[in-house]
Amino acid sequence: MTALRPERETDASYGDQSYEASGALGQGDVESAAWSYDVEYAEYEEYEEPYRPPLDDKTMALRVPAPSPEPLSGPESGPVRGSEGSSAPSATGDAAGGRAARRKAAKRRGGGRHGGSRETIAPATAPESGRPLSRVEARRQARLRRPSPATVASRAIGEVFITTGVLMLLFVTYQLWWTNVRAHAQAGSETHQLQDDWASGKRSPGVFAPGQGFAILHIPKLDVVAPIAEGVSNAKVLDKGMVGHYGEAPLKTAMPDAKTGNFGLAAHRNTHGEPFRYINKLVPGDAVVVETQDTYYVYKVTSTLPVTSPSNTSVLDPIPKGSGFTQPGRYITLTTCTPEFTSKYRLIVWGKMVQERPRSEGKPDALIE
Repeated sequence: MTALRPERETDASYGDQSYEASGALGQGDVESAAWSYDVEYAEYEEYEEPYRPPLDDKTMALRVPAPSPEPLSGPESGPVRGSEGSSAPSATGDAAGGRAARRKAAKRRGGGRHGGSRETIAPATAPESGRPLSRVEARRQARLRRPSPATVASRAIGEVFITTGVLMLLFVTYQLWWTNVRAHAQAGSETHQLQDDWASGKRSPGVFAPGQGFAILHIPKLDVVAPIAEGVSNAKVLDKGMVGHYGEAPLKTAMPDAKTGNFGLAAHRNTHGEPFRYINKLVPGDAVVVETQDTYYVYKVTSTLPVTSPSNTSVLDPIPKGSGFTQPGRYITLTTCTPEFTSKYRLIVWGKMVQERPRSEGKPDALIE
């Protein structure tokens, strides 16, 4: 096989044969032979010259190659056979890096062998080495991220505690605030109703049904004005903000108009209107007034019993034990719970009637001062 190197224009040799450029081969033949030699031995020699774009046949200007969408890296392209059986270098192949480089670039773009588009999903990587996690390692990390049963249990217990706390707060608000609001409204309504009935003559003294109001209690020192109803039932009397009269056996006490006896009353100290909230502040000489349809009954506090058992019913006797009274008289006994916000013990206040004044004569001095 004989070919000429394009570098030698006047003399080219291959092996032991030499030819002059102007001899057996013309200038065109020299260039063709040199081109064939370069194409055939391109697999064994690397081109050192940079790529030059082909000349424009019409303008002789350099063609500006279209910018490659992505720079490719890889081995330089090999020869590409022409249509006439001879090999010719491809400018596109040299610029892009060859067929193998193009295939790699297509795979990197996600097209695959057939040019289809694929969605690239970044695999999970190990934080230490940056390598993708295996399936076992990914499952292990997922299990580690999953909360443990102890954590789930602690969260559930915490939510239960929070819910319980909110419910307790609502209950305390209801007991200490809303029950007072309702009781004050009910007691005030009952007081006005009593006064209206007395003015219109609809009610007359006599025996009253459980829960029925028949008098009004005044404690000027404590600014207490509350209706008195028959009985000491929580639902019917006390929880409505009213003062209850011990009028049923076995704790039946006298009425204010009785010639002798003990007029026993009970009321809440806390919640539900709490009319007896501060009776512990009463001292001997303080006035307690019971207003009925026809009469004002004025009592003066004589003594108190700070603490006693709820079963100590002797404080309601006609001559109450522990009161200091020694003979029959017209007495009043106030009872309530103690200490505050509990019902463990009872607080007792006693008084003795000092004045009976008809309502037609006006209010007593205890209500005017």
